[in-house]
Amino acid sequence: MDIFQKINSLFLLFFITFLLSPNLVNAKNATDYRQEGLAYRSQGNLPAAIASLSQAVNLAPGDSNNYVILGWTQHLAGENTTAAKTLWQAIWLKPQLVEAANALGIVYLVRGELSSAILTHQWAGYLKANNEIAYYNLSLAYQLEKEFALAIAYAKLAIKLEPQNPHPLVSLAISHWADSNPTEAKLAFQQAINLDARYRSSQFLDFLQEAGFSSGQIAQAKEILTSFMN
Repeated sequence: MDIFQKINSLFLLFFITFLLSPNLVNAKNATDYRQEGLAYRSQGNLPAAIASLSQAVNLAPGDSNNYVILGWTQHLAGENTTAAKTLWQAIWLKPQLVEAANALGIVYLVRGELSSAILTHQWAGYLKANNEIAYYNLSLAYQLEKEFALAIAYAKLAIKLEPQNPHPLVSLAISHWADSNPTEAKLAFQQAINLDARYRSSQFLDFLQEAGFSSGQIAQAKEILTSFMN
């Protein structure tokens, strides 16, 4: 074997070793598992989605985005205790990751841990000044805390940033309603109906649970809707 053949053989060996290095294989596999998990989630198969996304996390433990996607999927599956732990891992890896803070704040909100929800969403709002998700959820949290002035202020911020989303309008409506201001409550709720006629249906309002509303807040929204008929 002449010198050129030896060089070619060494180059080929190096190239094959590079292609098959564990880090590259894991990165590719992690991406595949993430895409697979997202596909399962879009189909509503949350257990399969969690299994695939867990594999993505295991293969790429330094990727904070994988933890956010897994944590949010666990939240959708009702596994909020596990979701909080997963999202904290994302924040540990990348403290300034807005998506992780937003998701963790929502998990705390639906668990009724209002102080933690408020603190986390305030941090998310600090990380991103125009954070309509944080402001909307702060409105819901402060409404539950009966801090109606703050709830109304944050709802208005969210509405300004996302005027085509009816959820902040309903949050504004229930805050005015709980603050004994039915006129403003009905005005805000009517604006939500103008954006989406489905809000005329009391049954449809049960969907608000998926948007972070508590059962009591949904009941208040239904009271406002009923008031239009009186």
